[in-house]
Amino acid sequence: MPAPSDTTTPQATAATAGVRLTQQVKAGGCASKLAPGVLNQVLSSLPAQQDENLLVGFSTSDDAGVYRINDSQALVQTVDFFTPMVDDPYTFGRIAATNALSDIYAMGGRPLTALSIVCFPQQEDPRLLGQIMRGGLSVMEEAGCIVVGGHSVRDAEIKFGYAVTGLIHPDGVKKNCTAKPGDRLVLTKALGTGVITTALKQGRAQDAWVDAAVASMTRLNREAAEIATGSEFEVHSMTDVTGFGLMGHGREMAVGSGVQLLINTQNVPLLDGAAAAVALGCIPAGLIANREYAECLVAERDGTTVDGTVRTLLFDPQTSGGLLISVAGAQAQDLVTAMKAAGHNAAEIGEVGEGDPRIILQ
Repeated sequence: MPAPSDTTTPQATAATAGVRLTQQVKAGGCASKLAPGVLNQVLSSLPAQQDENLLVGFSTSDDAGVYRINDSQALVQTVDFFTPMVDDPYTFGRIAATNALSDIYAMGGRPLTALSIVCFPQQEDPRLLGQIMRGGLSVMEEAGCIVVGGHSVRDAEIKFGYAVTGLIHPDGVKKNCTAKPGDRLVLTKALGTGVITTALKQGRAQDAWVDAAVASMTRLNREAAEIATGSEFEVHSMTDVTGFGLMGHGREMAVGSGVQLLINTQNVPLLDGAAAAVALGCIPAGLIANREYAECLVAERDGTTVDGTVRTLLFDPQTSGGLLISVAGAQAQDLVTAMKAAGHNAAEIGEVGEGDPRIILQ
């Protein structure tokens, strides 16, 4: 199996010469997800489930479900799959696996097993699928997660991902709905993968932009989560920033916790090329859907004018994005320092305040 840092193989070159995966789909990565408003409408209409061992269900739109199996163990379960956002099949597989594992880390859990999910055109070269799956396996191997099987169907569009099961102590679950006033907010990855991969699909992205985005999308959130859940930090709430963007997932944290999030937009890290992609008009449909979902709870502080490009990127759908962490205020800078020492592009981006749920930009 190729080393985790590999991005291409000889087999990939033979199988995929002249094939651009991004040209075979309407939308790529987490930008291909259903609009959050539509999903919220459907989920909120479903009957509530009653089980004392269900510690986290879908009612708070959290990253994964958690089910207690005894006093010291609970299962963490998630599923995530999507269409290609890059052209190289091996790299696509790596991103899909990294993204699927992220939900387990966001809950504070440890992944154990995974089932692959494959949608693939019947007439397409099967070696292409082989490279996608090899890429995914390389990341699962890096994470110590065993792929035990999966399921495939014929589909006109390529889609790939995993259902992942992990373990966690019931007392160690990190939810997206437990932020506290006085906390500070830390983001562990820069924003911009959605607009950059849209620029790639349109043939307008610079190689350096794509390289930076791929490096971000293929970096596991494992180490960042391990740092955040260490005994020296009092982390009250945590989620990963993926398809609904920083504002969409921030909205879920604010509403679920009954708090306000105050975001210092000048501190939000952006990927190289993200602002340029916005200037080129490379706006994914998912970004527009995120605005429709979350903007009703987003306002600018009186007397503040937020840069239009930055404001746009706050709604950008992230593929395999970073963690948004609500940590006790006095510990925020130490947490950022620890993250940076480990090589993460982390930043303190705001604070948690009292008041009706909303996000205030400043």
